[in-house]
Amino acid sequence: MKSISLKIDDEIFGETEKILSRIKKTRTRYINDALDSYNKQQRRILLEQKLKYESDLVKKDSLDVLNEFERMDYGDETI
Repeated sequence: MKSISLKIDDEIFGETEKILSRIKKTRTRYINDALDSYNKQQRRILLEQKLKYESDLVKKDSLDVLNEFERMDYGDETI
């Protein structure tokens, strides 16, 4: 386990201490859980951005293919 030193705003620290006294969790566990939750949230945001970017990359090609299918002449065949 790594040790770090960090500065926390007084208001956030006070609120955290109040919550900790009620939930009977150590400050270290609480901060680890909070960071884990925030990391998961950030990974979801990054994945969403990546998927949107990749979707935008193929959007034009997908529309071109769709338009090409619409222009195809199927003759008397029924689908």
